[in-house]
Amino acid sequence: MAGEEETVSNKQVIFKGYVSGFPKETDMYLTTTSTKLKVPEGSKAVLVKNLYLSCDPYLRFRMSNIPSEDPEFSPFQPGSPIYGFVVAKVVDSGHPDFKKGDLVWGVNGWEEYSLITEPERLFKIPHTDVPLSYYTGLLGMPGVTAYFGLTDICSPKEGERVYVSAASGAVGQLVGQFAKWMGCYVVGSAGSKQKVELLKNKFGFDEAFNYKEEHDWNAALKRYFPEGIDIYYENVGGKMLDAVLPNMRAHGRIAACGMISQYNLQQPEGVHNLATIILKRLRIQGFIAFDYFSQYSRLLDFVVPYIREGKITYVEDITEGIENAPAALIGLFSGRNVGKQVVAIAHE
Repeated sequence: MAGEEETVSNKQVIFKGYVSGFPKETDMYLTTTSTKLKVPEGSKAVLVKNLYLSCDPYLRFRMSNIPSEDPEFSPFQPGSPIYGFVVAKVVDSGHPDFKKGDLVWGVNGWEEYSLITEPERLFKIPHTDVPLSYYTGLLGMPGVTAYFGLTDICSPKEGERVYVSAASGAVGQLVGQFAKWMGCYVVGSAGSKQKVELLKNKFGFDEAFNYKEEHDWNAALKRYFPEGIDIYYENVGGKMLDAVLPNMRAHGRIAACGMISQYNLQQPEGVHNLATIILKRLRIQGFIAFDYFSQYSRLLDFVVPYIREGKITYVEDITEGIENAPAALIGLFSGRNVGKQVVAIAHE
């Protein structure tokens, strides 16, 4: 165990106050406290050193004062640290299942060191022959989201036509590759020429388009899907969802993973083509990654062999330093990131 008197400074990203509209870097601030590198005597807590922070769009929900039945989506407390997914290393432990040096991932405060009183919610990292940062993405919450949203909700069949919006992000880039492995025709959309090139040349999408250059999304989808869409992996919402609905094939499936176009609107956009759901017998299902954490091993069994064989591509946008975490998070909502947005705060 670490020495009782050893104390270190601990930088934290603090949530300033509830947000209406587009969040700003100034909705968060950096402060420094101190932390003892030892768990309290008799405690079953775990003390960790956080290595990577995961910037995820769902954190925007927690910046609004909107009550939620799900604790994972409950509002942040002003004056307390931002909470999100992290990769960390155990510094000291009073819990029998964790020892010093263990690598873990899970939800934790945005700070350099954290005392975790319920470590049972953490996942131990079983494979260390891959980049640790992957546990914020490919092997973390976004990987769970992509894999189970596609396989369990959409049940793709060989030859089916799949459309992925926000396709170059942490989840979308995986959905496209997984769908290709399953024998599907895959088209993605993104918001820049660079991202479109990534989709086609790095992630192996059959086609991709820049939605900002398309003045008529309905016409664009008809061009890429002349026979219609079997599966839509929904990350955007609003006008994009409205354009997709008439282009769906009968008995199509829509996995509602995110709606990033709506998160910062004070008045969300309406969707007008809802009657299509009836006429085409569509199935739309919302879900969150937390629903599938108990089946996490399925993701590992599926994807780790592909990583080791070099058959999967995963692009990360890594920002260095906890002091830059607010800017990295806010950048998600303007599409500034290319790939999975990660903040590195320590390199073991």
